[in-house]
Amino acid sequence: LFITFFFKGIILEYVQGGEPKTRSIDLLNLRPDTDAIALVEEIQKGEPLITASCKEHVIHLVRRLQEKLGEKEDHKFYLFKVLRAHILPLTNVAFNKSGSCFITGSYDRTCKVWDTASGEELRTLEGHRNVVYAIAFNNPYGDKIATGSFDKTCKLWSTETGKCYHTFRGHSAEIVCLSFNLQSTVVATGSMDTTAKLWDIEKGEEIVTLSGHSAEIIALSFNTTGDRIITGSFDQTVAVWDVGTGRMLHTLIGHRGEISSAQFNWDCSLIVTGSMDKTCMLWNAMTGTHIATLTGHSDEILDVCFDYAGQRIATASADGSARIYNAETKKCIAKLEGHGGEISKICFNPKGNHILTASSDKTARLWDAATGHCLQILEGHTDEIFSCAFNYKGDIIITGSKDNTCRIW
Repeated sequence: LFITFFFKGIILEYVQGGEPKTRSIDLLNLRPDTDAIALVEEIQKGEPLITASCKEHVIHLVRRLQEKLGEKEDHKFYLFKVLRAHILPLTNVAFNKSGSCFITGSYDRTCKVWDTASGEELRTLEGHRNVVYAIAFNNPYGDKIATGSFDKTCKLWSTETGKCYHTFRGHSAEIVCLSFNLQSTVVATGSMDTTAKLWDIEKGEEIVTLSGHSAEIIALSFNTTGDRIITGSFDQTVAVWDVGTGRMLHTLIGHRGEISSAQFNWDCSLIVTGSMDKTCMLWNAMTGTHIATLTGHSDEILDVCFDYAGQRIATASADGSARIYNAETKKCIAKLEGHGGEISKICFNPKGNHILTASSDKTARLWDAATGHCLQILEGHTDEIFSCAFNYKGDIIITGSKDNTCRIW
């Protein structure tokens, strides 16, 4: 049994009949004063995988989570380093889980690996013959990196050595999005050729092609258990697929504009989608039925996300504002106003109490997720910021800009 802990949940990985399986247990109601022993005993009743021998370990992990939840927050970010990362504009930035290193993709056809603490370049991943557009670590492990390129291939690399394990070929157009499953057995690629493909990380082979969209796929996301994946397309639909068979289970129809982003919540029960039609929609992940349409933005929605607990949804729009909605009541609980240009990226810190936005006004902003108050403006980039991320602890931020630099805060 392998146990992975996230904010607000546990993932159990085990082998049954020779097949790797996963199960998730949510801890959405965990508070600093919850009785950890009683909680684990309660979980044990419904979860035979947590045996007496690993009970102590689980209690220890729950207590560590409680410590994190109880930490006081008056953290101010300051500029730590400016990295002149690439000779051509960046496309993306991403942290490994601990935040000890991060990666940048670029129009210069490379992906670079950086040490967060020193700001030093650790290695350059070279080999693509066109723009490196999509990049990812296989978090929570972080020992592998996937890069997707306009050269129609995806490459799998060793984080440690920079060696290229596999080059995945098969797409007939640019790869624009990719993702690992949490179990780190599969990498998915989405392409302008209207298909997504699932690749076996160990064997380096294609598992299946997901065909069914009538236009480019520009967003994809696995659920935490790794048995489902969603793809968002310019055809205005999101498809839900069975990872094991490659079968399309549902098509989420309702948006009247191209899909910009799509994501599962942590317990795999909900899907949120954002669209160029200025709305965000909430769907039942099991049945594919439409639950609610979240309105209020006056321009295209460019990014959407859940917090780790799946209790709040954040939307970023070309109208220069962001909004926070309660996932249960579907009501808008806060408007984040102050940016002077479109917001292309939005994310919650791991704790879920702060939000980070990246804008074309050359700034990133930090917000209070409960009130919508702006806590801090991260200034200094000389061109639009299109990427931003927190590390797992939530005490480091990276921003990537069209000014060819990356900043560590």
